[in-house]
Amino acid sequence: MEKPYLWLFNIVAIFALFALVGAVGSYFSHFWLSISLLALAIVAWQSWLLFQLNLWVWHSKKMSPITTFGIFGQLYQGIHANQLKSRRKRKQLSRIISSYKAGSEALPDAVVIIDHDSKIVWCNRLARIELGLTWPEKQAGSIVEAINRPDFTTFITGKRFDSPLEIPSPANGQKILEFRVVPFVDNNLMLLIRDVTRLSQIEKMRKDFVANVSHELRTPLTVINGYLEMLPDAADMPPLMMNKAITEMRTQSIRMQTLIEELLQLSRIEASNERTFDKLVNVPQLLWQIQSEAQALNRDKQHKLFFDISPRLRVYGIESELRSAFSNLIFNAIHYTPDKGVIEVKWHVNQNSARFSVKDNGDGIAAQDISRITERFYRVDKARSRKTGGSGLGLSIVKHVLTHHNSNLKIASAIGVGSDFSCEFSAELTHISNT
Repeated sequence: MEKPYLWLFNIVAIFALFALVGAVGSYFSHFWLSISLLALAIVAWQSWLLFQLNLWVWHSKKMSPITTFGIFGQLYQGIHANQLKSRRKRKQLSRIISSYKAGSEALPDAVVIIDHDSKIVWCNRLARIELGLTWPEKQAGSIVEAINRPDFTTFITGKRFDSPLEIPSPANGQKILEFRVVPFVDNNLMLLIRDVTRLSQIEKMRKDFVANVSHELRTPLTVINGYLEMLPDAADMPPLMMNKAITEMRTQSIRMQTLIEELLQLSRIEASNERTFDKLVNVPQLLWQIQSEAQALNRDKQHKLFFDISPRLRVYGIESELRSAFSNLIFNAIHYTPDKGVIEVKWHVNQNSARFSVKDNGDGIAAQDISRITERFYRVDKARSRKTGGSGLGLSIVKHVLTHHNSNLKIASAIGVGSDFSCEFSAELTHISNT
């Protein structure tokens, strides 16, 4: 505890000491000599204490002060108290800085602090990863040098911060980064960088989806409107031409209806919250129904259809969705395999899982198309797809159904050899019936 220094007591003590020494000196007839020696001793003692104080302040590694009395004892205590206060403040500031750094590192966004000359003052780890920065090794580096793009340079130097900037990542050109700038302390600026690759892809998919839907609907509507414009003046139209017009309009209307139904079906599957493990689906019975439909569809194509169905193998799932997925794969094989081909459909146990596959000996799919054929409206051969009445949504529906059932579509294909579409259902969803 800090104690106040008693100046009056110290002054009285010094005067008392001088009086005592002076009295003793007078008794021996050496008054001034005794006073001079006392003064010299006091100066020497104070000089020694000053030396000790200087040594403790500048060179000693000990925090505890030297034990002494008087004014120097008070100085030691005061300096020691200030050192303790400074240490507590440093620890507190260190904890605040550590918390700030930990919070900045935990942010889902990259953060960069730059000064008024665009020099990097600080950045978090994610910024070093996303932007390829080498801070703090290059503490004087400029952000415009690290991201050497004219649009970014204009964005920073022109201080056009009203709207964010989206550019490819300098560390990975496949990523799209969004830059936002906000004012920071001491006239610095804080750059908040977010990975918006997924959002950009979704926006592109949305635009492509709208464009594709518009295109798919525009074609049949154009055909129907063309014939409808002819009908008011069709009094003398030959019966064959009239029948052709009505047949074509009906075909195009069915095409639009199919497209709309598949869009609605895809939307329902994506938005479905129905649990797949509640109901047991009799897949063999389902596939036998699809087999009858496939044989009717196959009359013109005259393929050899082989169905190898394990009669006791069932899965937990949603029957309507599984029917849609299986029928899409089987009917696609019938539609896109050249006439008199061979199509094999299998439903069997693979180890502890249930496996469904559709194999054909058709034209096959190029390697660069395999990764994209489950996209909405993506077609390997657009002309052939429209000829067969395909909407480009079938495999997208299959993909979402299987995702809903914790499975995925596997595609093995080679040009001129054929294709094999398959999927597996986990052991938790597989059930082998006793009957």
